[in-house]
Amino acid sequence: MANRGVTVVDMPTRHVLLAVAVAVVWGINFVVIDVGLGSFPPLLFAALRFTLVAFPAVLVVRRPPVPLRWVIGVGTFMSAGQFGLLFVAIHNGLPAGLASVVLPTQTVFTIALAVAFLGERPGRGQLAGAAVAVGGVALIAAGRAHDVPLGGLLLCIGAAASWGVGNICNRRAQAPDALALLVWSSLVPPLPLFALSLAFEGPHQIGAAFADLGPGGLLALLYVVILSTGFGFGTWTWLLRRHPASRVAPASLLVPPVGIAAAWIALGQSPNAGELAGAAIILAGLALATSAVRVPRSPAAHLRGVPRTGVVRSADGN
Repeated sequence: MANRGVTVVDMPTRHVLLAVAVAVVWGINFVVIDVGLGSFPPLLFAALRFTLVAFPAVLVVRRPPVPLRWVIGVGTFMSAGQFGLLFVAIHNGLPAGLASVVLPTQTVFTIALAVAFLGERPGRGQLAGAAVAVGGVALIAAGRAHDVPLGGLLLCIGAAASWGVGNICNRRAQAPDALALLVWSSLVPPLPLFALSLAFEGPHQIGAAFADLGPGGLLALLYVVILSTGFGFGTWTWLLRRHPASRVAPASLLVPPVGIAAAWIALGQSPNAGELAGAAIILAGLALATSAVRVPRSPAAHLRGVPRTGVVRSADGN
């Protein structure tokens, strides 16, 4: 017992290792997305991802017993909005490593939206951490290198904001089966994303993507579906059902360092001093905001794995 009304629960070593494994998979995922975008235009790539997540699983997984509006909300914002904007941002020149740092600022948007729409009251530590993280993004935007386009950075921030809205929809849904919510909400993105791909990327790009599809593009697609979503989301959900989110969530802070290192090694995207400084500030802010979350002693809250003072979700968005 660390503080009054707060229960500290230690995670077994094997569970810690699982959380770290998920963080590594999600960190590498940003490089895989970059590779996949070499074979697919971004909106088509996002549409294919959620098509394969939904089918054929939707044929065997029952629809979650939650209002349809929240299923649509999660699919629209956490899936279509987040990944559509993220894929376009990376396609438009945002380095994959930097994207892995900027996207987790969804915590800032989630805290603000939880205050506005859920009546939650974040603690001083969470607010301070959010402010520090925003400062890090501002530093990157102000001193960005020539190869970091402002448009791509803004699109990634928009993806983080969409993820924040999706978190609120997810919180309101309170789905007893998170996997069912993932599968059924994944029915929402394909149609609008395919329509947008047809309108903006055109039949020629879509046809060329399938005609020239090589092993790299296929493996990238399978990675984001099977490892990033299947293993990553499934394992993260399993851990959250057994431990408070404030114990599991800190592992997600490994995603940006892994993403930066993987992009540096695999893609040669070496960040400059300003980007590294901004990334360090963002990580410090997110660490402060995450560590400030407190878990009530309520058994129901412990079982849900959702702290009353905030909404913590995976660094991949699912």
